[in-house]
Amino acid sequence: MSKETEFTYLQNINSPKDLRALDVEALPVVCDELRQDIINELADNPGHFASSLGTVELTVALHYVFDTPYDRIVWDVGHQAYGHKILTGRRDQFSTNRKLGGIRPFPSPKESPYDTFACGHASNSISAALGMSLAALRLSQADRHVVAVIGDGAMSGGLAFEGLNNASDTPNNMLIILNDNQMSIDRAVGGMNEYLMHLHTSTTYNRLRFKVSQKLSAWGWLDEDKRRSILRFNNSLKSLLTRQQNIFEGMNIRYFGPTDGHNVKELVRVLKEIKEMKGPKILHVHTVKGKGFKPAEEAATEWHAPGKFDKENGLRIIEEAPGRPPKFQDVFGHTLLELARQNPRIVGVTPAMPTGCSMNIMMKEMPDRTFDVGIAEGHAVTFSGGMAIEGLQPFCNIYSSFAQRAYDNVIHDVALLSLPVVLCLDRAGLVGEDGPTHHGMFDMAALRPVPHLTIASPYDEHELRRLMYTAQLPGKGAFVIRYPRGRGRLANWRCPLEEIPVGKGRRLKAGKDLAVISIGPIGNTVADAIAEAETKGLSVAHYDLRFLKPLDEELLDEVGRRFKRVITVEDGVRDGGMGSAVLEWLCDHGYSPRLTRMGLPDDFVAHGTVGELYHIVGLDKEALLKQILAEPV
Repeated sequence: MSKETEFTYLQNINSPKDLRALDVEALPVVCDELRQDIINELADNPGHFASSLGTVELTVALHYVFDTPYDRIVWDVGHQAYGHKILTGRRDQFSTNRKLGGIRPFPSPKESPYDTFACGHASNSISAALGMSLAALRLSQADRHVVAVIGDGAMSGGLAFEGLNNASDTPNNMLIILNDNQMSIDRAVGGMNEYLMHLHTSTTYNRLRFKVSQKLSAWGWLDEDKRRSILRFNNSLKSLLTRQQNIFEGMNIRYFGPTDGHNVKELVRVLKEIKEMKGPKILHVHTVKGKGFKPAEEAATEWHAPGKFDKENGLRIIEEAPGRPPKFQDVFGHTLLELARQNPRIVGVTPAMPTGCSMNIMMKEMPDRTFDVGIAEGHAVTFSGGMAIEGLQPFCNIYSSFAQRAYDNVIHDVALLSLPVVLCLDRAGLVGEDGPTHHGMFDMAALRPVPHLTIASPYDEHELRRLMYTAQLPGKGAFVIRYPRGRGRLANWRCPLEEIPVGKGRRLKAGKDLAVISIGPIGNTVADAIAEAETKGLSVAHYDLRFLKPLDEELLDEVGRRFKRVITVEDGVRDGGMGSAVLEWLCDHGYSPRLTRMGLPDDFVAHGTVGELYHIVGLDKEALLKQILAEPV
């Protein structure tokens, strides 16, 4: 059955204006159809599944009550926003979601006026929405409503609290929707999650308070200063009578809820009721991640991004071939547990990614030695530093793109004191369909100038294990290991745990015509290109640098003395990365070969499969071969 005949309402909704033309009684059916459409699409075209199912009613209610796109909805994590995309004119294109040249994996103003801000990393919605709300007041657009939708554990991020703090004393009429599903990717953790579970206020109380404030304002008795004073007194009195402290009202942000996030008509009523209230306010809604698809409701972590699945029986289609190499993350997880069994000082730290980075392997056996700190990358690093200075050996695993939020913490709280923290940067390089907000492009160029850091990238699974073993040995200080998303090449990935001398690379293959220096797993693609080049009569040396910092000066001296032509290859940004480091060292030591640096461009790389993207940026086997075979100029 085609999309055009499948539904009663959805095929006629080409924009929120069409949605708002419906009677409110039709909205539950719209929600059912929207949920089914998401299930239909993602069964064959994988994406972030469970979060968007949980926000269907909220999405419909928001676009029904607010005049989007004039009114601004700021989504926090894009995992929630598939329903939003479908309702805002992209239903016909949704089958291209996350595909090369198709619609973007997360909301972006570059794609649609309904996507009001960059959306990929968590916890930025409140700050962005506050800026928009203030701008509306300053630009005489006081009738413009601004709504921040924060959820999937993003309230644990420090930026969210910075935004709340500023919102409490900055003129604004922002509405914050707290989509509380008690999840991020894994189960949400921490005191804020526990606090929200027990937080509530009376609906009758909120209605009465609102009506009284309307009357006082109409009579001219309630200006902004008086409103704030009364609100502070009211919140103090309520806390005394109920014996419940409300962190939001303590910051002069009016709190409503919690309410059922799956009752669309009730959500519409509440949103209309609080829509015109002045000042910052927060609506707390309870939702179920994976709502409407039983397997996802029962196993939300597995169904966060499940891949292809059978929508009829709810079984995931897992394409596993016997003897396939493991994912790098799984090699990390098993090796960490192996090391932790040997070294009682080892502890594991992850910001809300125990399953994603495979730290759940150690967490299952040693829950007292593993710490999921929630969406809080900066805290994860500084927390690790605090444990390290007292004698523990933290392995802190953060996705490369998310580690950007911890840059100052790495410098100030780890590198400055040379603390023995092992910072494992998962998803380094291009990650594929999640696109520019998730590519791990910048870590090498960003971290290379930081003193007291050792920075390494393993060529394969064996090298990852050995680097992890090396990093936890006494005296190694702050140690960064970066590795990519996906699988390596070694099915037989277990190997003895042996020390690798810090700062020592290796010559993988001798040659006399030119030298190629690579770092990390992209060296495997380099090796493939070299093998083909040699069938054409060229003799190519291949060096695995291993360490971006400290550089292997003996290796570089050998390259400088022996070769007039050198190519460097890395899966990080070309500007300021490994190739730049090699070029600087050769220049500083009097060598001047013709050097070609190959890396990621000075631009944000789009979304698509990893293979498609490496072809586009000129780092696949064919591009490397072409460069190796190029005649010297």
